[in-house]
Order: sequence, then C-alpha cells, then structure tokens
Amino acid sequence: MVQAYILIQTEVGKASTVAETIGALPGVLQAEDVTGPYDVIVRAQADTVDDLGRLVVAKVQQVDGITRTLTCPVVHL
Repeated sequence: MVQAYILIQTEVGKASTVAETIGALPGVLQAEDVTGPYDVIVRAQADTVDDLGRLVVAKVQQVDGITRTLTCPVVHL
C-alpha cells in the first residue's frame, strides 16, 4: 500500500467545494481545507505507485477549480 499527501491550490473561493468533491473519491482517506500556500491537503492511498499516479491524474486533477497539485508520497525510513 502506498500513501501520499496531495497539496492542492484552487481558484479563489473553490477550496471547500474541491475538498468535498475529492473527499468522496475512492482511495482518498481525508481531504481538508487549510490556510497557507495550499488550499486543500489530501491524504490518499493506492495499491501501487502507478495506481496512485492514476488517482491523481485521472481523478483528482480533473476536479473543477484546481489550479495546481503537488504529490508527496509517504516514505518510511
């Protein structure tokens, strides 16, 4: 199992809608509005890195109102 944080920038006024929409996607564990340089932070999981990439590109990035994403895979050192 691979987990990652996805940091999302949205259009002005869209953070709440984006977080709610993404929170309902399969594979998304949590999606919350935040303040700072990013508007929404998501914790997601998938079986493989490839599956995680597909989740981000095919599902998360297609949500209306997103301007930029940054995916940070969780590592266990």
